[in-house]
Amino acid sequence: MADLINHPPHYTAGQFEAIDVIEDAVQHAPDPVLGALQWQALKYLLRMWSKGNPAQDAGKAQWYLSRLIAKLDQ
Repeated sequence: MADLINHPPHYTAGQFEAIDVIEDAVQHAPDPVLGALQWQALKYLLRMWSKGNPAQDAGKAQWYLSRLIAKLDQ
């Protein structure tokens, strides 16, 4: 039986667990808001093929990435 709380299948589908990849990627973010936006974009991109609606997850990732870019351009 899958552990839907600690290790849901859509986070553990690849060689590395999504949270480990994301934590490594955002550790050097210059501020928490930028790190959070990057975190969210990566979360949706990393699991988009495992949840059944890749277009929706790609759209959510795009929303967070657009917001991140807008903040970087300020």
